[in-house]
Amino acid sequence: MHSFMIQKEIKRLEFLINTIPNLLKNMEDTTFSNKSAPEKWSKLETLGHLIDSAANNHQRFIRGQYEDCPKIYYDQNQWVTLNGYQTCNKLQLIDFWTLYNQQIIEILKRMSAESLERKCQNKEGSVFTIHYLITDYIKHLEHHLHQIVEY
Repeated sequence: MHSFMIQKEIKRLEFLINTIPNLLKNMEDTTFSNKSAPEKWSKLETLGHLIDSAANNHQRFIRGQYEDCPKIYYDQNQWVTLNGYQTCNKLQLIDFWTLYNQQIIEILKRMSAESLERKCQNKEGSVFTIHYLITDYIKHLEHHLHQIVEY
């Protein structure tokens, strides 16, 4: 069973996936796809970026438990562009984001205290514990969700 160390993070993630989808679904499609500038992401692309973040953190949370300090990173702009999020269906992306985070919760619930202390590297070679990466993932998620909902 999961460590008490990440109970707060699991609860935060559960709250987000139980609250955010309905807020997003109620937004106008035009508001969701509007870009304030050509180089800026729309809300649709920002949500896509959060799916990419989930995909890469999924790798960290799994591979970090059995590989010796894997180096896992991604080019966020390339991922958003190549996934074509700007032309994706809003409801599909909301559902995908929700389901992906439900799976991440399942992973976190099964993570041992020992696994939380295992490490991963970023592009620059800096090393972080899985526990830190979980906390950082949720902070990053909340930051971007706030951007989507507020603007």
